[in-house]
Amino acid sequence: MTSATVELPAATRAFFARPYTATFTTLRPDGTPHVTPVRFTFDATTGLARVTTRAAARKARNVAAGGPAARVALCQADGFDWITLEGRAAVTADPARLAEAVRRYTVRYGAAPPAPPDLVVVEIAVDRVLSLNLPLPVLKAK
Repeated sequence: MTSATVELPAATRAFFARPYTATFTTLRPDGTPHVTPVRFTFDATTGLARVTTRAAARKARNVAAGGPAARVALCQADGFDWITLEGRAAVTADPARLAEAVRRYTVRYGAAPPAPPDLVVVEIAVDRVLSLNLPLPVLKAK
């Protein structure tokens, strides 16, 4: 999975530092959207957003069913200030990648995420950013 680095203006970086939830949109196998609230992390250096979830969760199953072409969107909002991160997603249970996702989640939200036995991480290689009332990040291809 390739991604871009993302230059975040200070106001946007501060917005992402807040412990907010976001909506996570995936596509079901029939093409209809599935939207659910999630907590997530975003690493601007690698352009990678991460969502931890259960392997059996609909969102993880949707991403897995979409294969390498699976596109998703994460949208964090506070009133009329919002940022949407879009990109290709993949599900992994790789222990090192899962540990990194849990570490980042714990830093952002002040507590570890739930730890069901089938915990996985959805990794999103961000390739498009949309926003309103916040400085737009700049994507730089690797």
